Amino acid sequence: MAKTAVRRGLAAGKRTKTLPKAAAKMQVVRLARINAVLQRAEESGLRAEKNGRIAGRVSADLIKKAKARTGLTSDTELVEFALANVALEDNFAETFRNTRGTVDPTLKLGF
Repeated sequence: MAKTAVRRGLAAGKRTKTLPKAAAKMQVVRLARINAVLQRAEESGLRAEKNGRIAGRVSADLIKKAKARTGLTSDTELVEFALANVALEDNFAETFRNTRGTVDPTLKLGF
């Protein structure tokens, strides 16, 4: 995603709206993460059959913020991503904490 500019109205002296490179880069990272989670769910067979239904009442602001943060526009995609994210969680932080101190401190790591 390159820098995007809205050029309409420049002749009238209006400001140009640009998307900073850092924000564009973060959006690319978010979309890559979303795609990775959904791809992993697909490979795990979690997206093969769509025979379940979910309904609930949540804050419209929560939905709006989640869609803005993920770049997803469909409620279904948003819910599917959120559920896949929870279902496929790898518990890295917990595992990392549990393994603390289990490596021999005299082990030569080469640096």
